[in-house]
Amino acid sequence: MPVFERRSSVSVPVDDLAEWHLRPGAFERLRPPWQQVRVLERSGGLRKGGRMILSVGVGPAHMRWIAEVIDYEPGRRFVDVQVKGPFARWRHTHGFEPVDAASSRLEDHVDYELPLGATGNLLGGAPVHHSLVRLFRFRHRRTADDLRWHAAHRDEPRLTVAITGASGLIGSELAAFLTSGGHRVVKLVRRPPHDADEVFWDPERMALAPELLEGVDAIVHLAGHSINSGRWAPAVKRAILDSRTEGTTLIARTVAQLDPRPVLISQSAIGIYGNRGAEGLDESATLGTDFLAGVAKAWEEATQPARDAGARVVTLRTGIVLSGQGGALARMLPAYRLGVGGVIASGHQWMSWIAMEDWLGIVLDLLYDDGAEGPVNAVAPHALTNREFIHTLTKVLRRPSVIPVTAAQVRLMFGEMGEHLLLDSQRVLPARLQAKGFQFRYPDLEEALRAELGLLRD
Repeated sequence: MPVFERRSSVSVPVDDLAEWHLRPGAFERLRPPWQQVRVLERSGGLRKGGRMILSVGVGPAHMRWIAEVIDYEPGRRFVDVQVKGPFARWRHTHGFEPVDAASSRLEDHVDYELPLGATGNLLGGAPVHHSLVRLFRFRHRRTADDLRWHAAHRDEPRLTVAITGASGLIGSELAAFLTSGGHRVVKLVRRPPHDADEVFWDPERMALAPELLEGVDAIVHLAGHSINSGRWAPAVKRAILDSRTEGTTLIARTVAQLDPRPVLISQSAIGIYGNRGAEGLDESATLGTDFLAGVAKAWEEATQPARDAGARVVTLRTGIVLSGQGGALARMLPAYRLGVGGVIASGHQWMSWIAMEDWLGIVLDLLYDDGAEGPVNAVAPHALTNREFIHTLTKVLRRPSVIPVTAAQVRLMFGEMGEHLLLDSQRVLPARLQAKGFQFRYPDLEEALRAELGLLRD
């Protein structure tokens, strides 16, 4: 019967390691970005009898995987088995062992059996083993990264954080990251709430009851109409602008009515600087004058009611967030995996990016930093030209860069949206983060891509 094992050291006490796995959000944090895995139902947590029903993407199809915890030893291990799923047998032991007072060892032991017995092992043994190596390499790195982020604030109080846009790509990752760190997340939703950790709001009707957010320590405001969901017809441009100004105004006015005032971290974008070639742009740089710059300026100005009321407000000017689950990177992958992607236009335009894991760490750091206010550039320290970015991506994917895309083709296919998102150049610098000593986990693009795409190396 095949057996897979992986062990790694983690620089936190064993109780912290074990507790992290038991918290809400931990499974979502361990879900690989390159796989389509969705939780359909869960009950009982990770203690004995706990059960989880998953939808797992297998190519274009989806299948159900039902897992049940059959053994639980507090602070040391839990064991889950497959009740229904792709394997003939699956038993996974998650182990946590102390090394010393400040460090521990994470151990995963999986014994499994493929369908069709010996024939299944002969045909599928090597690919399944490779998939497990890839999966658990990622999971061990993700566990260590998250625990290091949270260890920096281990002795500080846990926070209650409200999030708008919590169902989106970034918001869902932030919610899982915070809850797995012991924080409480309150999600602002536009449908009837399902539980006590959801609050209804409707920015179009300026509807949000301030008393429902009493006791919240911070609000992270991410909601807004997508800027890359199609060509920018006049109605789309109006939706992009209104969704940001109306929602932010409502959040800022709500913050102003609360006592004590929660911290407000409001999403913004590096598009605020406009198309600037190779000019280095820190937070003191002048702002642009094009459509996206105007949207971002109005977006940030809408936080003013919270500032006027004395709240601490941070506007997070975010670059291209790298995620294997969605966003710009996921849209690029099909063509570049097929080896038919290439440099866009001249390739000289600068791309200012940020690893998803570093973006999460930035937010956590800003939540606790009482001195952080105003604009903060959420980008990696080293922006790259499009040519450099594509070269690194194709190197990681081990594919050629074959067919370039001309500026004329971009404009023909995507219009004004393509002009701003693919041809504009912004070399943005995280000056304020670097001045305060923020430590990026993934300052190098190749390592960031490998982490998101499951192509890490030991």
